[in-house]
Amino acid sequence: MSLDGAALAKGCGGTLATADQLCGRDLDRFRRTLETGSPVTVACTLQAPLFEEIAEEAGAAERVVFANIREMAGWSADGAAAGPKMAALLAAAAEPRPEAALVTMESAGVALVYGRDETAIDAARRLADHLDITVLLSRPGPVAPPLRADFPVLQGTITTAKGHLGAFELRIDDYALPAPSSRSALVFGPARTGATSTCDLVIDLTGGVPLFPAHETRSGYLRADPRDPKAVEALLFEASHLVGTFDKARFIDFRAELCAHSRSRITGCTRCLDVCPTGAISPNGDHVAIDPYVCAGCGSCAALCPTGAASYALPPADALLRRLRTLMGAYQVAGGFDGIVLFHDGDHGEPLIHALSRDGEGLPANILPVRVNEVTQLGPEVFASLFAYGAVGARLLLRARPKHDLASLQATVDLTNTLLGALGYDPAGAGLVATVETDDPDALGEALRAAPRGTPAPIPARFMPAGDKRGVLRTSVRELQVAAPSPVSAVPLAAGAPFGGLAFRTEACTLCLACVGACPTSALSDSADRPLLAFEESLCVQCGLCAATCPENVITLQPRIDFAAWAEPRRIVKEEEPFDCIACGKGFGTRSTIERVIEKLRGNHWMFAGAAGEARVRSLMMCEDCRVEAALNQGFDPHAAPERARTRTSEDYLRERAARDGQSV
Repeated sequence: MSLDGAALAKGCGGTLATADQLCGRDLDRFRRTLETGSPVTVACTLQAPLFEEIAEEAGAAERVVFANIREMAGWSADGAAAGPKMAALLAAAAEPRPEAALVTMESAGVALVYGRDETAIDAARRLADHLDITVLLSRPGPVAPPLRADFPVLQGTITTAKGHLGAFELRIDDYALPAPSSRSALVFGPARTGATSTCDLVIDLTGGVPLFPAHETRSGYLRADPRDPKAVEALLFEASHLVGTFDKARFIDFRAELCAHSRSRITGCTRCLDVCPTGAISPNGDHVAIDPYVCAGCGSCAALCPTGAASYALPPADALLRRLRTLMGAYQVAGGFDGIVLFHDGDHGEPLIHALSRDGEGLPANILPVRVNEVTQLGPEVFASLFAYGAVGARLLLRARPKHDLASLQATVDLTNTLLGALGYDPAGAGLVATVETDDPDALGEALRAAPRGTPAPIPARFMPAGDKRGVLRTSVRELQVAAPSPVSAVPLAAGAPFGGLAFRTEACTLCLACVGACPTSALSDSADRPLLAFEESLCVQCGLCAATCPENVITLQPRIDFAAWAEPRRIVKEEEPFDCIACGKGFGTRSTIERVIEKLRGNHWMFAGAAGEARVRSLMMCEDCRVEAALNQGFDPHAAPERARTRTSEDYLRERAARDGQSV
């Protein structure tokens, strides 16, 4: 492949060294470079194991990263023009990537083989030397009894299942034990429902409906069609190795205090619950709970979470954006133009790109591939930053039959294209962000060559993303507007968007401030000094909790991005004069509310009539502290009713009659 040394040096900076056989006769150059103590980027992934071994021996493993500029750039019909692209890939590879946290699962090898016939028993027999096996047969036909009871064979049907590798919990109906005297076929005794079982592994050979949603992602749940011998063989091999301690990435960082799921038993946001394919997310009071052992890392929840309560950790949003910043900056400095980023994963996207480079025309020179853990993890902050940094398009490579539901990803794509069209990046409305759903490398190449190119930012942004997810999102959207070819002050959005304002019928607002207590992001706030309601639009996530909580129904959601409102400080929606306590002078409540209450009660309710009633009226004019003091010192009960007239009884009547007749009672 061609190497444009000038473009590489210009885009990457630092020291550039080339070699014909860096993994062979020039290997000592790599060793000498390690001795300098500087970070090293190796533009070869084929021999990465060799370089990693040498770096480990030198104690420099943490300083070495790799970039594939061959399949991703050089092996292409446009290879001679791929110098800026190579520089961008090398520069981005050197961007630090924080390590993800891990959760640990432990399996002692206690396995349940779940089937219908002898296939399950044969599988159990082959696994018995590796695992502690129990066989459970669901509605079995005639099954020959084993000659030796090397493992239990039971009858039962799993009705509910939960858990993960090392911690499965099963509920079993039609549970029964076999009779030891079974002769030609197993004979099971009386059955019962509601049996429970725990195990480390579940090996499902029933061929029926999977026990779990997105079952292929559930650690420790292995399933194969019993009619497919190859699938069964692969399952048995995998199962035999699932004993010991296993680490799993914690894909999602979750901050419960930011969650807008619920307040005071009123549901506000269910975005993550609606899109989770594995059932890892469940309601948990005012917020949700995410089970890291079940989470498969699709990232849909983090992409849609409006508050940043759920954020992707592999890598965090700010780390991914710094990588894109470096990628686009190096590409432009090295002379590249019309850059389109291709997001892809490692399991499907990378092999497809390799096949295109080896057997086809390769990637076009302006297509910049970026590998992510899951394409569905990408949120609007990624695309907003990307176009602010100077990209003219983005494509998301997915399977022809995607693993996960793409509704959340499509919502993000639609939101981004709305913003790009309104801000002049996409004047033709071509759709600069789109998915490419294919398993065919040639179809991928055709789609990328036909990808439309938008209008780039006249002066690309160079902002450094930092902070939590919501902060990064607000910054990236602001920067997208600042760098826009045709900036506007506001963009209306569809219902359900994570940005917007609130319309208030202020004349009906009583400043009860229930909305302030319900708001999870502090977009709504009050003051300790005066009765007022304030609103900061850049913090509003359109969860609707304020509108649902307001007793006067004075709040309406307005999905939009109002850049002018984002630039303004917190605005006061309504403010009233406080009512001063007649005893101590401290302000409390609002004057209009207190006077309205007194007007309605004085003379219209027995509690506020007469001398005692006037004392109660005065208590309404006091703050909470003085009201308690008045009740104690003046000895009146503010809630006491006047003494009611005694009801006359038949005994009263007889006593009065006897008195008139001169008789004793």
